[in-house]
Amino acid sequence: MPIRDWPKSERPRERLLARGPEALSDAELLAVIIGSGLRGRSALDVARELIAAFGSIRGLLQADSRECLRMQGLGPARFALLRAGVELARRHHLDALQARPVVPSEKPLKEFLIAQLRDRPYEVFCCLHLDSRHRLITFEELFRGTVDGAAVHPRELVRQAVAHNSTAVILAHNHPSGVAEPSHADELITRRVRDSLALIDVRVLDHIVVGDGTCVSFAERGLL
Repeated sequence: MPIRDWPKSERPRERLLARGPEALSDAELLAVIIGSGLRGRSALDVARELIAAFGSIRGLLQADSRECLRMQGLGPARFALLRAGVELARRHHLDALQARPVVPSEKPLKEFLIAQLRDRPYEVFCCLHLDSRHRLITFEELFRGTVDGAAVHPRELVRQAVAHNSTAVILAHNHPSGVAEPSHADELITRRVRDSLALIDVRVLDHIVVGDGTCVSFAERGLL
């Protein structure tokens, strides 16, 4: 039966408007984005099939475009809507950082970094450049690596800090394994970067390692 023939209290879109998105399941939220189903299958049926095929909503959102576009019910237009929704969520977290000075230990920074880095299948080393009041100048990805490491060059960090006129920086990288515990190599490169940036009077406020939904802060561990 098409969703439009369901009672209003059971339709995902109407439930979202009445009770908020948090009241909907993953499949119901996906059905709202999909909008319509296929012959003999409602949008909710298609959404459930997609989530089952990829193991979870996260698996679907992480999947390669070619894998997604092979699935019935998920053409280019719907795939574009999904990717646009993910990117809007990331930018929402960035807006929260730009609203006031960045504090390494506070929730908005960690939420932003998790949204940006958690699902990368390779290691990414990033830098948040801050001004004298610790307001965000820019966030940039500097180095990309493999599933177990990325080569980091302190000289490039110094060059970028000068280019952005940074007064302080916060370093961040992800562990694709999902385990956020810093390695010995992470500690070594942090010290090298800290010492290199100190030569141009730029402070490293923190280095944050992102795992599967968790973060470890070097500053909170006393590793800086």
